[in-house]
Amino acid sequence: MSMRSLAAALARSGRAAAAGGPRGRAVAGGWRRGRAVVRPLWSGVTAVMPGRNKATCGYGSPELAVGSRPRRGPRQRGGAGPEHNLGDPDIVKSPSDPKQYRYIKLQNGLCALLISDLNYLDGAPTSSEEEEDNDDDSEEGSDEYDDSGAEIEDGKEDDDECDEGDESEDSDEDNEDFSDSDDSELEELAEKEETRKRGCSEKQSAAALCVAVGSFSDPEDLPGLAHFLEHMVFMGSLKYPDENGFDAFLKKHGGGDNASTDCERTVFQFDVQRKYFKEALDRWAQFFIHPLMIRDAIDREVEAVDSEYQLARPSDANRKEMLFGSLARPGHPMKKFFWGNADTLKHEPKLNNIDTYTRLREFWQRHYSAHYMTLVVQSKETLDTLEKWVTEIFSEIPNNGLPKPSFGHLTQPFDTPEFHKLYRVVPIRKVHSLTITWALPPQEQYYRVKPLHYISWLVGHEGKGSVLSFLRKKFWALALYGGNGETGFEQNSTYSIFSISVTLTDEGYKHFYEVAHVVFQYVKMLQRKGPDQRIWEEIQKIEANEFHYQEQTDPVDYVENLCENMQLFQKEDFLTGDQLLFEYKPEIIADALDQLSPQRANLVLLSAANEGQCHLKEKWFGTQYSMEDIDRYWSDLWDSDFELNPDLHLPEENKYIATDFALKVADCPETEYPVKTLSTQQGCLWYRKDDKFKIPKGYVRFHLISPLIQQSAENIVLFDTFVNILSHNLGEPAYEADVAQLEYKLVAGEYGLIIRVKGFNHKLPLLFQLIIDYLSDFSFTPAVFEMITEQLKKTYYNILIKPETLAKDVRLLILEHGRWSMIDKYQTLMKGLSIDALSAFVTAFKSQLFVEGLVQGNFTSREAKDFLNYVVQKLHFAPLAHPCPVQFRVVDLPNTHLLCKVKTLNKGDANSEVTVYYQVTALIKLKECEDSHLGEEVDRNWNEVVTQQYLFDRLAREIEALKSITQADLVNWFQDHRSNQRKVLSVHVIGYGKHEGDSEVTAVSGQNSSSGEIPHLVLLPPSSLMRDFTSIKDIKAYTSTLNVLPYHKILK
Repeated sequence: MSMRSLAAALARSGRAAAAGGPRGRAVAGGWRRGRAVVRPLWSGVTAVMPGRNKATCGYGSPELAVGSRPRRGPRQRGGAGPEHNLGDPDIVKSPSDPKQYRYIKLQNGLCALLISDLNYLDGAPTSSEEEEDNDDDSEEGSDEYDDSGAEIEDGKEDDDECDEGDESEDSDEDNEDFSDSDDSELEELAEKEETRKRGCSEKQSAAALCVAVGSFSDPEDLPGLAHFLEHMVFMGSLKYPDENGFDAFLKKHGGGDNASTDCERTVFQFDVQRKYFKEALDRWAQFFIHPLMIRDAIDREVEAVDSEYQLARPSDANRKEMLFGSLARPGHPMKKFFWGNADTLKHEPKLNNIDTYTRLREFWQRHYSAHYMTLVVQSKETLDTLEKWVTEIFSEIPNNGLPKPSFGHLTQPFDTPEFHKLYRVVPIRKVHSLTITWALPPQEQYYRVKPLHYISWLVGHEGKGSVLSFLRKKFWALALYGGNGETGFEQNSTYSIFSISVTLTDEGYKHFYEVAHVVFQYVKMLQRKGPDQRIWEEIQKIEANEFHYQEQTDPVDYVENLCENMQLFQKEDFLTGDQLLFEYKPEIIADALDQLSPQRANLVLLSAANEGQCHLKEKWFGTQYSMEDIDRYWSDLWDSDFELNPDLHLPEENKYIATDFALKVADCPETEYPVKTLSTQQGCLWYRKDDKFKIPKGYVRFHLISPLIQQSAENIVLFDTFVNILSHNLGEPAYEADVAQLEYKLVAGEYGLIIRVKGFNHKLPLLFQLIIDYLSDFSFTPAVFEMITEQLKKTYYNILIKPETLAKDVRLLILEHGRWSMIDKYQTLMKGLSIDALSAFVTAFKSQLFVEGLVQGNFTSREAKDFLNYVVQKLHFAPLAHPCPVQFRVVDLPNTHLLCKVKTLNKGDANSEVTVYYQVTALIKLKECEDSHLGEEVDRNWNEVVTQQYLFDRLAREIEALKSITQADLVNWFQDHRSNQRKVLSVHVIGYGKHEGDSEVTAVSGQNSSSGEIPHLVLLPPSSLMRDFTSIKDIKAYTSTLNVLPYHKILK
């Protein structure tokens, strides 16, 4: 492992958002956007509930007749004797799902879904006794990334590898910035591997419980009480009174927990090593049986809730949501403040003589009742064993016999004059976006038809005839999302939201009414044509293919999703209700479409250019906004029978949908690790045919290496621009492949262009060839150049104003010899690039390359070679004159504790960030973990290729090395790095606030965002508590005095 990889593995952020913020549920079938993404670079803020978004699988099964119901398979058997593991025949599951399921209802009314995965991967029954002795065997992992679009390697520590599965407090917003990923390919892979091993989902058993109560039930005089209760139940129980006992137990045994509060549901989940699952279940269940919730803990936990609120305030997505909720009718719970903070839960209750402790216990007794709880448990146990445990442990949860909260009578909450207006909003980040939103009657009951998914599929389309295709040709828009995110904020028992969010260019911002008109023209076209059965069946088929061959997901995410599904769907649809399209009912789709009229829409225009004309302020998040009537010209036009746009039409039949799912016969000896099957002066190819997972999918990755990129900050910016224009050019032609579950990603790597494609192998070569064709014939217009560079400025700026990404940029600027920082890149771009410079750079880049590739999955050796041959033949490049190393060199830190303290660049952000980095001599991963799906194996092998180390059996060697290490060895190693000779670097990014000596500053928009002022780092002196640290006052001057370590690779 390189020193750079060590830095990625060890330099951990000091700020961790407390678990349990208000959250949202984003399941497949909601928002539709082009994964041929320019999206991560510049998409507009979408209205979603704050918190975690779940990763999900596909939708249907190839065996399903179009429009028919899934066929139920035979009763599943397996595990420690079939009589102990009889699955429930009513529960429909994917043919590729090896797990067994059973549904039970306890006497207290609690409903539970039991999941046994004894048959994982090899299908061999495993007894509980055997598993006790081998509790480190692996189980299941999550898919590794949403492989689509382009990516610049500057921004956050990238956890985007299950795109909808990001667990950040602001995951949707994080996914909006293309450059929000500062990891190199090396760091990204290292981070993913560490994350996987920390969770090590193969070892884990998991459980999740959903209570059918959420923030809608907050009392008017105690905003945030439901969220606060979600925190307080974890503070010890009668049986296990230690306040932090459960967290400590899980941490000791390789697990973790979380909880989250939505509008009408609260979810709790945890995972742990299987060996300790039963005890963990008992400890966890006590929070719902007899939680202590002692008075002394209240003030401490209020601070945790308030901290979450403070972290959420600089989020444009959260701010926009709070503003939207404020537009609801008086008395509707959407107007409530769900987060809670120190004022609403501590200070104001004291002023009003409200006993928060008593009200908290009353809320628990009234709402935490067994008869509207749903539980899911998953483990390598027989179903009989799991049923015994669940019955024994969870039957003690009380049932108060009261009806669960209901809000379905509060209809049409947004049918108000205030809703049907134009709102101009000042954002935190640099962005222009227009969001058009309609509030519809609740749509959850139509989950078998999924009308909003059908509509979002068309509205969010990016191919010929789509809204985005038309707007891109006008240079008005860069990305578009349409649909319903299925968070509690967007879909609940009182309404469902349908939104279309368009990320605008500077020119598009000037023509936002015209942009809205194009959207309305497209919707009107859909209304006139009516639902199209061919398209509905095509969507069903695409999702069907993916569902049939779905790969297993992380147990804790899986059970979390299912416990909510149990609240929404009938038993047979628990696993499929949020995924499959079951019934084609055009009248239901048409009814939803007919409600999307211009007169019923709400328009939100988000832009820093609105600053100075927004004199209203939202109460809780301080969002600056203004409200105005729709311009008379446009309102009159939209009231009339306006003409359709002839350039807007339905998509054509998709040629990328896979139809051949046969597994290929090997044409060369099968190997355990990739082998080099082709090697020339121009490049080489590594190949391994999948013989383990046996699915008709493939992974293709290529690294086009050039020494030009790192020669100057200007070259890096030119390269970023080039990759983003290439992604933009591919947006329309590659979109059909994307929706057919063929995913791609273009990464502007530190030393080259990285191309990653994956999906069903049948049509995957067509997508790869399309990308190479567009690379070979790369061209751009001055208008595209201007549009991309303007958005790149916004992207760089949005990275710099985040404390966590600024901290990382400063840390790597100190550590990496010759690194160009994000500020260097931003300053270079602000000074201006020329079209001629970009053309010259691209020509030079493509003229000399070294290309390395990895092909894995359901391909033959001959087919794998065709990928490299196509690149070489199409690009006509010369080999590199000299080898180009793909790793940075790292400076040798002195034996002391260094401190670099800087001021955040966002004056509206009170949050601070602390990173502590230890420079060490070696690192051995401490967990053995099998791959749960092909993507994990590919990730590990690609890491060897992209670092040019090629030690494909590294994991096996590390495991062997680990066996030889004693406890004394580890203690000595640790003490050596805790001694006075340790090498430590602390980076502090300091937020704004009175406690930092700043005048009072509210959370405002990106200051100077429209003036073009270039930010610069302000280095601060250490505090009195850190006088013994060596303070860095000038980064470049200090690092110039340090020695540089040689390139470092672990090759044996």
